[in-house]
Amino acid sequence: MEQLGLVAAVILATAILIPVSSRINLPWPVLVTVFGILLAAIPQVPQVHVEPQFILPVVLPPLLYATARRTSWRQWAANARPILLLAVALVMVTTAAVAFVATRVVPGISIAGAVALGALVSPPDPVAATAIASKLHLPRRLVSMLEGEGLFNDVAALVLYQVAISAVVGGSFSPGDAAVKLLLAAVLALVIGFAFGWGVNRLILLLGNADPRPPVLISILAPTVCYVAAEEVHGSGVLAVLVYTLYSVSRPVDAADAQGRLTTDVFWSMTETLVTGIAFGLVGLEFQTAFQALNVPWTNLVGETVAIVGVVVGVRLLYLLPSVLLARRFYQRLQVHALADALQGVADSPRLQRQRGTDVPIGWRETLVVWWAGMRGVATVALALAIPVTVHSGAQFPARDRILFIAFAVVLVTLVLQGVTLPTLVRLLGVRAGERDGDDAESVLIERAAHAAAEALNHLQDDLDFQVEVWDRLNAFPTDLLARLRPQLSGDAHAPGTDAEQDRVQIRTGLERMLTAAREELLAARSERGIEPEMVDHLVRRLDLYSLPSAPR
Repeated sequence: MEQLGLVAAVILATAILIPVSSRINLPWPVLVTVFGILLAAIPQVPQVHVEPQFILPVVLPPLLYATARRTSWRQWAANARPILLLAVALVMVTTAAVAFVATRVVPGISIAGAVALGALVSPPDPVAATAIASKLHLPRRLVSMLEGEGLFNDVAALVLYQVAISAVVGGSFSPGDAAVKLLLAAVLALVIGFAFGWGVNRLILLLGNADPRPPVLISILAPTVCYVAAEEVHGSGVLAVLVYTLYSVSRPVDAADAQGRLTTDVFWSMTETLVTGIAFGLVGLEFQTAFQALNVPWTNLVGETVAIVGVVVGVRLLYLLPSVLLARRFYQRLQVHALADALQGVADSPRLQRQRGTDVPIGWRETLVVWWAGMRGVATVALALAIPVTVHSGAQFPARDRILFIAFAVVLVTLVLQGVTLPTLVRLLGVRAGERDGDDAESVLIERAAHAAAEALNHLQDDLDFQVEVWDRLNAFPTDLLARLRPQLSGDAHAPGTDAEQDRVQIRTGLERMLTAAREELLAARSERGIEPEMVDHLVRRLDLYSLPSAPR
């Protein structure tokens, strides 16, 4: 009952701190973490106890699914190079650097234990990155990079962590064995993710869309089951959930099912907020566990802790600077070759297509923002708490209390300090999306939707014998659609009035047909190169709201 009371307190704090964060311009997960720390410092508050093996399966799958469903294969492919450099290469570089320093400054730690420490502090938190990006109005390509890194970095980190822990417990460590396990985990995750995606989509099609509740219930269960299934066969649960989600959102959907989409969107928005609040509240509450696990005064660990925190923060910057420079040189070479192909009249050359689909590399200001946005969170805490107390021989896990304390210190510094100061850094550097960022692309999508609605009405005219008044009213809808989605595109257009004497059946049929055609056009554009999935989702949601029975006509 006490544990339930703590969870209820964290949920209540989340509800209060979300509007507070908007007023003081700070990410609300950071405020919830601080609340958890302050709550744990009260002597009368009982120590929270959550089994470590349950934290990742319960927390990560729904959060990964909620974040990944806002993206697409195309968007990931367009940012594949920087995402892989951050999500895989940087994780491995950070792990190696932390392990090297830890073996020299942390007493009693083994090489494998140092690798485990490096692996658990190397991945930035995907939830914190998404929350930060959504609050600071960063440029779109920067948001895509941070979210992509947050989604994929746990894959490499978790496998490295598991191999290192096995080595400490079993007493042996093999780099070759680690590489094989990493590859095997990725392959198994791909197979399981695709299999779950195919199976769940087939099941939803069989159930139909007459009632939106069954698909929503399945969407709750599927990410967690997919994660657990992958972990049971020693695959990467994180990668399996990502593959499952990207496969699911890429499948054709019923454009007319406005009620189902709205129900799913509202549910997952609330689920993401609830799980995020609980997760970061637990991060704060678990700091008490880190302090109680120490067998020495915490003041004796200040030097080694500062060294590891410095490596984690410093390596990220030292890695990003040359990576961005190389990316810019690659982009400039690609531009030169693409220009040469264009001058020679080779309109569809592969190099021209690559140049069109490649984002401009970030500059030094944006690089600093990406660096300072590398906050650690839920995954680091869960992995630290999951370190075994003993090894196979029955001896204590070497330096477990020190590893636990250092891991929590990394989370404290990166999440709270960097999270609190990041808005100021963004403001000082002037790294914000322009006022018209994405306006042109959105205008094109809106015009495409209006054109699709007009085409649908023309086809419908062959099936229905419209009255003149009904036809005039319906024929004005594409212009009205422009006015509702982007008023400045429609000139002096206004919404059509209502007339109880007109044929409501024809009006309803015509409107539904045109709205469905407009949504089909937008949903088809979601998987096109260069189209932001979130922009499409926003426009489709507005059309879905317009489709509700209570929506104004």
